[in-house]
Formats: sequence, C-alpha cells, structure tokens
Amino acid sequence: MFRRACDLYPRMFITLFASPWSGAWMVATPEILLEENAGEWRTIALAGTMPLSEDGDCAWSDKNIREQRYVATYIGDRVRPFARDLQESGPRTVRAGYLMHLRSDFTFRTADTNIGALLTALHPTPAVCGLPKEEARAFILRHEHCRRRYYSGFCGPMAMDGATHLFVTLRCMSLTDRLLYAGGGLLRESDEQAEWDETEAKMATMRALTQ
Repeated sequence: MFRRACDLYPRMFITLFASPWSGAWMVATPEILLEENAGEWRTIALAGTMPLSEDGDCAWSDKNIREQRYVATYIGDRVRPFARDLQESGPRTVRAGYLMHLRSDFTFRTADTNIGALLTALHPTPAVCGLPKEEARAFILRHEHCRRRYYSGFCGPMAMDGATHLFVTLRCMSLTDRLLYAGGGLLRESDEQAEWDETEAKMATMRALTQ
C-alpha cells in the first residue's frame, strides 16, 4: 500500500508509521507546514479545491479564492515576526492526486532558531481550524463528533541530515481502526452539498490505495 501511494502520488509527502500508542497510519499530504534547508525556510498556504481537469486548467470561484487568501494572509502575519527577507509568491494552481488547489509559497530566513515557537505560531492554520483561531479550535473540540487524532496534525523528519520537512496530515487513514480522514473549509457563502462532494473527492485519495 505504501509503494502504491508513492507511485500514485509523486507530488505528495507519503509516510507510513506505527507505534503501540498511535496504531498504524498512512498519510498522503500535499501541504508543507514548515521546511528548512541550509538556513532557508519555507511554508505554503494551500486552500481551495477543484477536481482535476484533463487540461489542468480551471476557473476558480470567488469562494475558493477568498478561502485561500484567508490562509495566505494568516501565514504571512504569523511568520513575519520570525522572518528576515520574507518573500511570497502565488497563488498558483497545483495538482494533488485527483484534485487541484491554490497555493502560495513563502520563503524566509530567521535569526530565531526556536522552531517550537514558529510551529506554535503557524499550527493549526485556518485551513484545518478556522478563524479566529482559538475560538474556532474551542468550537471544534466541543462539537466535532469524531476525534481527529493525527488528522490535521503534522509529521515529517526534523533536523535529519541538516534539513527539516514537516507536513500537515491531511489525506490520511488509520489502518488500525480502518478509518479515512479528510475535511472541507466552510465560509459563509459555502454550499453544503458542494462541500460534502469536495470532501468525498478528498477521501478518494486514500480510498484508491485500498482497491
């Protein structure tokens, strides 16, 4: 299954891990939370979703553009206190499995090597939590009927061979419990059926590995 994921999703971060306290998990995620290599740091704002088109082109709705802009603005504001030479590029359309997303890239250098403080400032982003951050997180903890566990957390190698690559665990499955995880971003103008269909499409990323 892991090898199939690597073959199907060459643009994603694929990981399989297991422990006595976590159970076994498979992750296929396109979203970089934080990367560092040779002193240069990078993060992205990934939001907005459309099915993959044959020609790779698409017309983004105002809702998707606004959703991605919320995330990009948040990330820029959170990174700026840590950053020197902050550069933002995008948004641009990128492919992730059977879907397309809007992505903005942020690169910077920092004199503050406290990666914990930077991660605390960044995570969770509005793409998985909402805004305002603390109020949205409290609402989710009160009302979501299923514990997220590793879904919407982050994972990846840290300070391995001098580099860090941390990714948000978006498209993932608990192999132990046979559960798939995915979600959608809700705005005031969201259409409930369209959001449900979008989440079903995201589920297809992991479902394809079980067939």
